[in-house]
This record gives sequence, C-alpha cells and structure tokens, in this order.
Amino acid sequence: MRTTTKPSTPVDPERPDLTPAARRVLETASRLFYERGIHAVGVDLIASEAGVTKKTLYDRFGSKEQIVVDYLATRDARWRAYLAERLESTDLSPVERVLTVFDASGTWMAAHSGKGCSMVNAHAEISDPAHPAYAVIVGQKQWMLDLFVRLARDVSPDTARETGRSLMLLHEGALVSDGLDVFPDAFGRARRLAAFLLSAARESR
Repeated sequence: MRTTTKPSTPVDPERPDLTPAARRVLETASRLFYERGIHAVGVDLIASEAGVTKKTLYDRFGSKEQIVVDYLATRDARWRAYLAERLESTDLSPVERVLTVFDASGTWMAAHSGKGCSMVNAHAEISDPAHPAYAVIVGQKQWMLDLFVRLARDVSPDTARETGRSLMLLHEGALVSDGLDVFPDAFGRARRLAAFLLSAARESR
C-alpha cells in the first residue's frame, strides 16, 4: 500500500514572529550571504543595507551566528514547503513522486539558486560541528536522504535504503553540477538516471 509522503516544515517560511526591522535584517543577510559568502559578510554591512543600527541587529538576533542559522533554516523551510506542494497530488505514481523531487529541484534552482545549493555552499564555509548552523546544514541533507528512502519504499520496499541513497547521490550531484554550470540540464540527466534506477529496483521485487 502506497504511503503519502508529505515533507514537514521546520520553520514557518513567513516568520510571523519577526518584527519589520528583524525581517529586513534577515532578508538582507540572506541575500548577502548567498551572493557573497557567509564569512565575507559582516554585521556592519548587513545593518547598513537593512537600514537598521547594529544595536537593533543584535537586539533581534543576538549574534551573526544566529542570523546565519535563521538564514539557512528559513531557506530550508521554504524549500520544504515548495516541495510539499508538488508531492501533494494523490494521482502521482510512486515512481512519479520520486521524479517530482528532481523536477522541483531543477525549477527551484533556476528560480532561487543561481549560485548553487545554499546548504552545500554554507558547508564549504562551516565545517565545525560546534557551529550552531552546522546542525541545520547536515539536518537538511539528512532529511532529503530520509525523504528519498521513504519514497523509494513505495517503489521497492526491499531495496528502499540502497535505492534512496543512490537517489540522494544523483540529486546532490545534480545540485553541485547545476551550481557550477559544468554542463547543461544537470537535473534532467539526473532525472533520467533516477528513472532507470527506479525501473531496475521495481523489476527486482
């Protein structure tokens, strides 16, 4: 029996808890972190471009580290909500549900991620497990792996774990290749390989 896999959202994408000033800080920091890199952006620049004082910034977030955490967590939440909308259809077959993830990622990257995956980029700068943002980065990737395993279970229960891991490899490879723009249509190629993998898994049942 096919299960319904609907991604959960860890943080409200609209962040109703934020004051207008805090929202400007987070939106400005998110743009700057993604465009220039986390280490290259200081609180002075964030405060200046957000039109707030450093005191306001620290009053709302406490530290630059917390802004980084909120930047990544909010981006993750928006991605999960975006993906959930595309997986809600009950008319999708188990294979189509997996392939929908690749389709959604390709569309998301084209619209929001011209410089590559924000989590991969952040991990290149934050590799210390003690950093509070590290858990957000690794947690997002673990969530994606768990999602692929759950979706693969509806295709081939006996091979779900290995199939899910292989799908994750294809997906992450597409993310990096798309960000580097080393060849065209990385997600289309990954999708086709995923379809082949799922066909083989289904035939092995």
